[in-house]
Amino acid sequence: MIRRTAAVAVLAACLTAAAAEQLPEVWRVVSVHDGDTITCIDAGNTQRKVRLHGIDAPELGQPYSRASRDRLAALARGKAATVHRHGRDRYGREIASVEVEGDDLAHRLVIEGLAWHYRRYSRDAGLAAAEAEARAARRGLWAEPAPVAPWDYRAGERERRAAGRAAPLGR
Repeated sequence: MIRRTAAVAVLAACLTAAAAEQLPEVWRVVSVHDGDTITCIDAGNTQRKVRLHGIDAPELGQPYSRASRDRLAALARGKAATVHRHGRDRYGREIASVEVEGDDLAHRLVIEGLAWHYRRYSRDAGLAAAEAEARAARRGLWAEPAPVAPWDYRAGERERRAAGRAAPLGR
């Protein structure tokens, strides 16, 4: 009976810890790196890099990268943000849905044509609908004749770098 009680207590503690991780937190946005990555200060005054969940914005150097970054900065910089953490990415950034003044930042960027719905990592029907609406209205990057998705752009950059390394040193 004691083992069973101890096991239940351990399980309850684990479930409580997992549930606590899912609770939203209010952080302050202190800077914007690009159209899908911000830096926040949490309640413990710790700086946290946050990747917006469900979207991918143009890479620096791509068309609309500056517009995407500037819009995110206008929406969020210096403001309190409600952060719903989903986990971490391979770079150690928090992956989170972020709301500022009741507005979901990822959804706002997608509907304004400043980011793609990142279907590889998100099944969010709201983001899919927002992207479809922005495409149909030819809003933002969808006004371009053939916008290149950031994941395709990154793959092309990796190929170009690899080809550069493979090129023989010539005379």
